[in-house]
Order: sequence, then C-alpha cells, then structure tokens
Amino acid sequence: MEARLDDAGSGLTPVSPGWFVVNVGDAAWLRHDAFGGRCVFESNGRVLAERPDLEPQMFTETGFTLAVLEPGKPTGMYHAESAQEDFLVLAGTCLLLVEDEERPLRAWDFVHCPPGTRHTFVGTGDGPCVIFMTGARGEGKTILYPASESAHAHGAAVETETNDPREAYAPFEHWRRERPDSWADLPWGG
Repeated sequence: MEARLDDAGSGLTPVSPGWFVVNVGDAAWLRHDAFGGRCVFESNGRVLAERPDLEPQMFTETGFTLAVLEPGKPTGMYHAESAQEDFLVLAGTCLLLVEDEERPLRAWDFVHCPPGTRHTFVGTGDGPCVIFMTGARGEGKTILYPASESAHAHGAAVETETNDPREAYAPFEHWRRERPDSWADLPWGG
C-alpha cells in the first residue's frame, strides 16, 4: 500500500504507513539555529518540531536523515547509541569527532559507528556540508551523551553526562519546520 504524503509546512512527509517516493527538494525539512537543517524522511515534521524529544517511528527498523551543516555548527550533541549508525558525506567538508579524536572528512567519505561509538560532526569549509545518516532502530535502544573536552570546544557536548535526550538538549530551542537557507548551494537545489 502506498503511504499518503502531506505538506508539513516545509515540504512533504508521510502520514500513513506504506511505500512512498519523495524528492529531497520536495520533502519536509526541519531547521535549528545551532544544528543546521534536516530532512527526516520518516517523520511527521509537525510532531518532531513540537516534541524534539520524540524519535519518529514510522520506520521501525532503520532510520534515515539527510543533514545540512553550516561551517562551525555540529549535527547535534556528542553521543553514543546502543545501535549501529552509518554516515556518508555527500557534499562539502566536515570534522568527525569520534572517541575524542578529530578526523577531517570530505565528499564521499563513509563513517561506520558500531554500537557504543561516541561521535558527532561539525561543518567546516566555506559552504554547507551534506551528510546522509542511517541508524538501526529497535526495542531497548539507548543513548549516552558523555562530557567531552574536544566536543565541548566545538559547542557539541553536554556539561554533565546524561542518557536523557531532553536533558542534553534542554539549553536549545526546538527544531522549526523550515527549509535550508540556500538551496542553490545544495546538490538538489541547482
């Protein structure tokens, strides 16, 4: 059965189960001043913007996100999940903070994080960095936000270790339903 797509105020998002096709340029986007833009293919953008502590669950086994980072901004807080995550840099450059090490990345670099790998990304260069992110889902999945000096230096770490996303992101405003600032600089915007 085909899923129904509705406009979430920033593009199309699935609102019922089933298969669907959506172009990145038409999909729903979320924006955050500290963390850039995200296309979360599975989410109801209305729910995620209003309740950032909720993880969208339309895809029950694997999650997918397309992140657009601005130079100097992280994808989110430095963290480790109990499930596998993988990342592919599609455009631009960024810095991978992984296990308190820094690794520069560029387009077509692939990053594999087994369960428990502490990580986040910070945009670098002159323009946006686009990262395709995927992660395993499942019953009992946990997340840890550790304190980290190297991540803190990039504005991407909690002061006190926690496993509560609401606590980790408490200092920040909620995500907004909004498209990235400059579509022309993005691979699908030309």
